Amino acid sequence: MVLSRQVRMRRVYDPPEEADGSRVLVDRIWPRGLSKEAAALDEWCKDVAPSTGLRKWYGHDPARFEEFARRYRTELRDEPHEAALQHLGELSRHGTLTLLTATRERDISAAAVLREVLTQG
Repeated sequence: MVLSRQVRMRRVYDPPEEADGSRVLVDRIWPRGLSKEAAALDEWCKDVAPSTGLRKWYGHDPARFEEFARRYRTELRDEPHEAALQHLGELSRHGTLTLLTATRERDISAAAVLREVLTQG
């Protein structure tokens, strides 16, 4: 029997919900103006975030998203990204996993790529 993984994606600034399950921040940089208490995180998984160089190159330019996603998937195969990705996969096998990001444009974010990788794997 194949279990369906429940991987959600939300903004870290949104209030926590009971349906969130494990709340994991997947950005490399801490969100501006947000206290750790308000974030209500279970974990901050910096190692799964895109490299600084890739993040700066991308700059959330929608025209670059496809190439960003391709490059990011490549990065996810290398340490320490790979170990962090495996950890998130393990969390998703034990219940709902909510990937948190500060970006306003979630559909073209690293969190969107992570969600796709985790639910296809």
